[in-house]
Amino acid sequence: MNIILLGPPGAGKGTQAKRLEANRGMKQISTGDMLRAEVKAQSPIGLQVKELMEKGHFVPDPIIVQMIENRIAQPDCERGVILDGFPRTESQAEILDSMLKEQNLKIDAVILLEVDEDALVKRLSERQHEDGSRRADDHPEVIHSRLEAYRKQTAPILPYYEQNGRLKRVDGMQDVETVGKAIDAILDQVTA
Repeated sequence: MNIILLGPPGAGKGTQAKRLEANRGMKQISTGDMLRAEVKAQSPIGLQVKELMEKGHFVPDPIIVQMIENRIAQPDCERGVILDGFPRTESQAEILDSMLKEQNLKIDAVILLEVDEDALVKRLSERQHEDGSRRADDHPEVIHSRLEAYRKQTAPILPYYEQNGRLKRVDGMQDVETVGKAIDAILDQVTA
Protein backbone atom coordinates (compact mmCIF):
# COMPACT_ATOMS: atom_id res chain seq x y z
CA MET A 1 0.00 0.00 0.00
CA ASN A 2 1.43 3.35 -1.05
CA ILE A 3 -0.16 6.63 -0.06
CA ILE A 4 0.41 10.35 -0.18
CA LEU A 5 -0.39 12.34 2.94
CA LEU A 6 -1.36 15.95 2.23
CA GLY A 7 -2.22 18.78 4.56
CA PRO A 8 -0.91 22.16 5.61
CA PRO A 9 1.89 22.58 8.14
CA GLY A 10 0.63 21.57 11.56
CA ALA A 11 -2.26 19.44 10.28
CA GLY A 12 -0.77 16.33 11.86
CA LYS A 13 0.79 14.58 8.86
CA GLY A 14 3.93 13.67 10.79
CA THR A 15 1.97 12.31 13.73
CA GLN A 16 -0.23 10.19 11.47
CA ALA A 17 2.75 8.97 9.42
CA LYS A 18 4.48 7.77 12.62
CA ARG A 19 1.28 6.00 13.65
CA LEU A 20 1.03 4.27 10.24
CA GLU A 21 4.68 3.22 10.44
CA ALA A 22 4.12 1.68 13.88
CA ASN A 23 0.74 0.05 13.15
CA ARG A 24 1.03 -0.96 9.51
CA GLY A 25 4.76 -1.26 8.87
CA MET A 26 4.68 1.42 6.19
CA LYS A 27 7.65 3.76 5.77
CA GLN A 28 7.38 7.54 5.64
CA ILE A 29 9.40 9.05 2.83
CA SER A 30 10.07 12.76 3.08
CA THR A 31 11.72 14.16 -0.02
CA GLY A 32 13.22 16.97 2.04
CA ASP A 33 14.81 14.46 4.43
CA MET A 34 16.06 12.40 1.48
CA LEU A 35 17.66 15.44 -0.15
CA ARG A 36 19.41 16.43 3.08
CA ALA A 37 20.65 12.84 3.55
CA GLU A 38 22.03 12.70 0.00
CA VAL A 39 23.85 16.00 0.50
CA LYS A 40 25.25 14.84 3.85
CA ALA A 41 26.41 11.53 2.34
CA GLN A 42 28.04 13.45 -0.53
CA SER A 43 26.56 10.93 -2.98
CA PRO A 44 26.61 11.77 -6.70
CA ILE A 45 22.99 12.94 -6.42
CA GLY A 46 23.83 14.78 -3.19
CA LEU A 47 26.66 16.72 -4.79
CA GLN A 48 24.41 17.66 -7.69
CA VAL A 49 21.49 18.81 -5.52
CA LYS A 50 23.73 20.62 -3.03
CA GLU A 51 24.87 22.98 -5.75
CA LEU A 52 21.28 23.57 -6.90
CA MET A 53 20.01 24.13 -3.36
CA GLU A 54 22.84 26.51 -2.49
CA LYS A 55 21.89 28.61 -5.52
CA GLY A 56 18.24 28.58 -4.45
CA HIS A 57 17.11 26.46 -7.40
CA PHE A 58 14.54 23.70 -7.28
CA VAL A 59 15.80 20.16 -7.61
CA PRO A 60 14.58 18.83 -11.00
CA ASP A 61 11.71 16.36 -10.92
CA PRO A 62 13.69 13.50 -12.54
CA ILE A 63 16.23 13.62 -9.69
CA ILE A 64 13.50 13.56 -7.04
CA VAL A 65 11.71 10.68 -8.77
CA GLN A 66 15.01 8.76 -9.08
CA MET A 67 15.60 9.23 -5.35
CA ILE A 68 12.08 7.98 -4.58
CA GLU A 69 12.55 5.02 -6.91
CA ASN A 70 15.83 4.12 -5.19
CA ARG A 71 14.26 4.55 -1.75
CA ILE A 72 11.15 2.44 -2.34
CA ALA A 73 13.36 -0.42 -3.54
CA GLN A 74 14.81 -0.71 0.00
CA PRO A 75 13.60 -3.64 2.13
CA ASP A 76 12.02 -1.39 4.79
CA CYS A 77 9.55 -0.11 2.17
CA GLU A 78 8.13 -3.47 1.12
CA ARG A 79 4.96 -2.99 3.22
CA GLY A 80 4.29 0.37 1.55
CA VAL A 81 5.27 4.00 1.72
CA ILE A 82 3.80 7.27 2.89
CA LEU A 83 4.99 10.09 0.63
CA ASP A 84 5.41 13.46 2.29
CA GLY A 85 6.39 16.59 0.35
CA PHE A 86 6.03 15.10 -3.13
CA PRO A 87 4.35 15.48 -5.55
CA ARG A 88 3.52 19.17 -5.51
CA THR A 89 2.49 19.65 -9.14
CA GLU A 90 0.37 17.71 -11.61
CA SER A 91 3.43 16.98 -13.78
CA GLN A 92 5.23 15.55 -10.73
CA ALA A 93 2.17 13.41 -9.96
CA GLU A 94 2.16 12.10 -13.54
CA ILE A 95 5.91 11.34 -13.44
CA LEU A 96 5.48 9.58 -10.09
CA ASP A 97 2.57 7.48 -11.39
CA SER A 98 4.60 6.53 -14.48
CA MET A 99 7.65 5.49 -12.43
CA LEU A 100 5.51 3.47 -10.01
CA LYS A 101 3.70 1.75 -12.88
CA GLU A 102 7.08 0.58 -14.22
CA GLN A 103 7.66 -1.04 -10.80
CA ASN A 104 4.15 -2.60 -10.81
CA LEU A 105 3.22 -0.23 -7.99
CA LYS A 106 0.76 2.62 -7.61
CA ILE A 107 -0.49 5.31 -5.26
CA ASP A 108 -3.45 3.64 -3.61
CA ALA A 109 -4.82 6.71 -1.82
CA VAL A 110 -4.10 10.40 -1.42
CA ILE A 111 -5.28 11.48 2.01
CA LEU A 112 -5.89 15.18 2.53
CA LEU A 113 -6.04 16.32 6.15
CA GLU A 114 -8.39 19.27 5.94
CA VAL A 115 -8.16 21.94 8.63
CA ASP A 116 -9.74 25.23 9.63
CA GLU A 117 -6.84 27.59 9.02
CA ASP A 118 -7.78 30.13 11.69
CA ALA A 119 -8.05 27.38 14.32
CA LEU A 120 -4.79 25.87 13.07
CA VAL A 121 -2.96 29.20 13.41
CA LYS A 122 -4.27 29.53 16.97
CA ARG A 123 -3.30 25.94 17.83
CA LEU A 124 0.21 26.24 16.37
CA SER A 125 0.94 29.63 17.87
CA GLU A 126 0.06 28.23 21.31
CA ARG A 127 2.09 25.03 20.83
CA GLN A 128 5.06 24.61 23.14
CA HIS A 129 7.77 22.02 23.66
CA GLU A 130 7.95 20.17 26.96
CA ASP A 131 10.66 22.59 28.13
CA GLY A 132 8.35 25.56 27.51
CA SER A 133 10.16 26.74 24.38
CA ARG A 134 8.42 27.32 21.05
CA ARG A 135 9.36 26.46 17.50
CA ALA A 136 10.66 29.43 15.54
CA ASP A 137 8.08 28.82 12.82
CA ASP A 138 5.11 28.78 15.22
CA HIS A 139 4.52 32.54 15.12
CA PRO A 140 1.24 33.63 13.45
CA GLU A 141 2.87 35.62 10.63
CA VAL A 142 5.17 32.70 9.75
CA ILE A 143 2.29 30.23 9.96
CA HIS A 144 0.17 32.36 7.58
CA SER A 145 3.08 32.51 5.13
CA ARG A 146 3.56 28.73 5.29
CA LEU A 147 -0.18 28.15 4.77
CA GLU A 148 -0.18 30.42 1.72
CA ALA A 149 2.79 28.54 0.25
CA TYR A 150 1.03 25.23 0.93
CA ARG A 151 -2.16 26.40 -0.84
CA LYS A 152 -0.20 27.51 -3.91
CA GLN A 153 1.82 24.29 -4.05
CA THR A 154 -0.85 21.72 -3.24
CA ALA A 155 -4.10 23.03 -4.72
CA PRO A 156 -3.03 22.25 -8.32
CA ILE A 157 -2.65 18.49 -7.70
CA LEU A 158 -5.98 17.94 -5.94
CA PRO A 159 -8.03 17.72 -9.18
CA TYR A 160 -5.53 15.22 -10.64
CA TYR A 161 -6.08 12.78 -7.79
CA GLU A 162 -9.77 13.61 -7.41
CA GLN A 163 -10.59 12.76 -11.04
CA ASN A 164 -9.47 9.16 -10.62
CA GLY A 165 -11.03 8.68 -7.18
CA ARG A 166 -7.80 8.46 -5.20
CA LEU A 167 -8.29 11.69 -3.20
CA LYS A 168 -9.79 11.05 0.23
CA ARG A 169 -10.56 13.85 2.68
CA VAL A 170 -10.26 13.63 6.45
CA ASP A 171 -11.22 16.28 9.00
CA GLY A 172 -7.79 17.04 10.44
CA MET A 173 -9.25 19.20 13.24
CA GLN A 174 -10.41 16.14 15.17
CA ASP A 175 -8.27 14.56 17.88
CA VAL A 176 -5.30 12.41 16.80
CA GLU A 177 -7.06 9.11 17.53
CA THR A 178 -10.20 10.03 15.54
CA VAL A 179 -8.13 11.20 12.56
CA GLY A 180 -6.14 7.96 12.77
CA LYS A 181 -9.31 5.86 12.73
CA ALA A 182 -10.59 7.77 9.68
CA ILE A 183 -7.29 7.13 7.86
CA ASP A 184 -7.39 3.45 8.84
CA ALA A 185 -10.94 3.16 7.48
CA ILE A 186 -9.80 4.62 4.14
CA LEU A 187 -6.83 2.26 3.91
CA ASP A 188 -8.95 -0.75 4.87
CA GLN A 189 -11.46 0.19 2.16
CA VAL A 190 -8.70 0.58 -0.46
CA THR A 191 -7.26 -2.87 0.34
CA ALA A 192 -10.66 -4.60 0.52
